[in-house]
Amino acid sequence: MNWILSGVAGFLAQLVDGSLGMAFGVTASTILQAAGFAPAAASATVHTAETLLTAANGLSHFKFGNVDKKLFLKLAVPGMLAAVAGAYLLSELEMPWLAPAIQCYLTITGVIVLLRAFGLKPFPSVDPTLLGAVGGFVDALGGGGGGPIVAGTLIAADNDPRTAIGSVNAAEFFVTISQSIVFLIALKASYISYFAPFVIGGLAAAPLAARICKILSKKAQKALYLLVGLLLITTNAAKLLTAIV
Repeated sequence: MNWILSGVAGFLAQLVDGSLGMAFGVTASTILQAAGFAPAAASATVHTAETLLTAANGLSHFKFGNVDKKLFLKLAVPGMLAAVAGAYLLSELEMPWLAPAIQCYLTITGVIVLLRAFGLKPFPSVDPTLLGAVGGFVDALGGGGGGPIVAGTLIAADNDPRTAIGSVNAAEFFVTISQSIVFLIALKASYISYFAPFVIGGLAAAPLAARICKILSKKAQKALYLLVGLLLITTNAAKLLTAIV
């Protein structure tokens, strides 16, 4: 039964992440823990699987023309370097304040993206090189969150949602594999029992997610803003409130 649940979690997480450019870890970990997986087992399964799933996700977005190659390079290269630094620091230090800080930022970004759907003026232009580095560093330190920060900020700054999401998804493979190698060496990670069904479910969802992203961008850009904004708010505000209370 756990194999089936693991496959379903991989499929649904990849569908959300590939369509909206964020929330793979949040979605997958939530489903796995709700199904009875221990937090450590859920987190390990998600992070191990991401190396393959981000590759499939990125290739799917390239196939459907969702990737701006210049933006992709500006996000991927600094993101990789920053992810390595973040993974190394995380293996040596404990930072309990990091998760609430990320959740606060993402909740605010979600509100701004949501208001963009109703005509709010966009953020000032954001340097994608700096943004990629911040995303990679935070992703490694926080065990996730880089995708929402980068994609959410780009969309809030009035970048095209389709190419922002596609480019972020393509860059995430390089960011993920860089930090995974560091974690593997530093923490001596072991093979995860439910890795295979989780990856199979995610791989099955990748082409469908990229297709959904392409369709949404053409027919309902406003809906895409709404979905991204609501996703950022709902996945972060509750955790932030719980941490505060």
